[in-house]
Amino acid sequence: MWERWVHPAAVAQVTGSSEASADALGVLCRALRDDVDGLADQLTLMILDREDIYRELGIPIREDVRETCRANLERALLVLSGDVPPDTDPASLTVATAHRRARQGVPLEVVLRAYRLCGRLLWDRMRAASRDRYGGAYDRALLDVADQVWRMIDGSSARFVDAYRDEEARQHSRDLGRRYSVVEGLLDGRGSDPAYAREAALTLGLPEHGDLACVVAPVGDISDDPLRAPRETLLTAGYASLWHPRRAEVVGLVALGGSGREATAAAREVAELLEPCASGPVGVSPPVAGLAGVDAGRRLARLAARTLDARAPDAEHPAVAVLDDRLPEALLADSPEVAERLRRVVLGGLLDLPQADRRTLLRTLEVVLAQGGSPTHAAASLYCHRNTVMYRLSRIEALTARRLAEPRDRLLLSLAVLAGR
Repeated sequence: MWERWVHPAAVAQVTGSSEASADALGVLCRALRDDVDGLADQLTLMILDREDIYRELGIPIREDVRETCRANLERALLVLSGDVPPDTDPASLTVATAHRRARQGVPLEVVLRAYRLCGRLLWDRMRAASRDRYGGAYDRALLDVADQVWRMIDGSSARFVDAYRDEEARQHSRDLGRRYSVVEGLLDGRGSDPAYAREAALTLGLPEHGDLACVVAPVGDISDDPLRAPRETLLTAGYASLWHPRRAEVVGLVALGGSGREATAAAREVAELLEPCASGPVGVSPPVAGLAGVDAGRRLARLAARTLDARAPDAEHPAVAVLDDRLPEALLADSPEVAERLRRVVLGGLLDLPQADRRTLLRTLEVVLAQGGSPTHAAASLYCHRNTVMYRLSRIEALTARRLAEPRDRLLLSLAVLAGR
């Protein structure tokens, strides 16, 4: 971690100190190298006395922390004394240590504190060696090079930070790639393999067997943002979730934290929570059994989204659909050819009327069906007389050859209206 240190003669040149001061630095560093093991023991104790993170991360103290301390102390003393072998890259140890600590998950600030402890220990031991071993003969020389030595320590710390962040970014990119690959595997049905499901649960932080809800938000354009901050929104209500962007959709996996009716109620709550986040149609699946059901859940959620109007949501056009609430629409959306044929066969001659007339009769039929077949209630909603509604219904029955009083005809007319939407 000391690659920014150079030969003592260069220190003298940069600082304006005498060659004798630089040579004194070399003498003191060589003296300390005789006790590098003792220095490593002391530095290790200083670090572990201040930091619990190494134990928490399960890093072997004697095998790793002390070995790292010893190697870096020895490299520092070699560089300061100008004794680094010509074929050795002074920066290699700093970079290797930074990469290892980043992979281990040791926080950057923890390692930087260790750097400061190491620099302070070396400086104190240099002063002690000058005083105790050489009768203070090199005290003045140390003062001449002190400023530059500490600047080099800071420079080495900065080099460590760069290497640590580079490795951290690489690890993050690798983790993102791994997570993306795992989710794609689940969407392809690999969750039915117990070994894959276990690995996916560990990688994604989701329950392997607990009930999940799948969410699908179609993306019409690459710049679209169909859901704003869904993870944060759900987290406020206690729902852990994972969001996976794809080319044509955003897929969410939400841990429901229950089963049976409890999970069904939770899926509905998830839909309600996502409503303010949605800028387009969003579908929510019924609960699926763990990661093994993700592929089926995604298909059901996508189908639920297809039952919604693609226009911007408003009071008349909901943004989020739970599949269980829109099963008839889902059946029609899943078979568009059948839906169109149903509409043509059931409505018959009504579809051949002029546009204005056709629109009036279809609207009347829709409202009458919504009002349970009551012409009186429909007239109030349509702001017209009951007799007007009765007249329109007689025309509808004549044009379609269907009677609202017949259960099967009424079902077919209801489906035809849905198909028209």
